[in-house]
Amino acid sequence: MLIRDLKDPRLRGVTLTAVTMADDLRHGRVFFSHIEGKARAAAAIAGFRSASGFIRREIGRSLGLRYTPELDFEFDPGPERAARIGELLREARSKD
Repeated sequence: MLIRDLKDPRLRGVTLTAVTMADDLRHGRVFFSHIEGKARAAAAIAGFRSASGFIRREIGRSLGLRYTPELDFEFDPGPERAARIGELLREARSKD
C-alpha cells in the first residue's frame, strides 16, 4: 500500500518496522523509520495522518474486520541507532 496506493511525497523513504495492537484490536501503533532519519519524521507523521482514513478503509476491506482500528504513527529510532553503532564499530576497527 505504501508503494502502490499512497502518493503523498512525505511518505517516500518510509519503512514500517513494527505494529502493536490493543487486545481488542481497536487501536494500533505503527512504528516506522525513514531513510533520511529523524529529520523527516514529523513530515512523515503528517503524511500518515493525512492518509489515515484511506489506510483504515483498506485494512478493513482487506481483512474483513468488524471494527477497523484507530492507528497512531510513531517514528522508530532503532534502525538509525543501529546504523550509528555500526559506524562507530567500523571506526574502532579501522583504528586498530
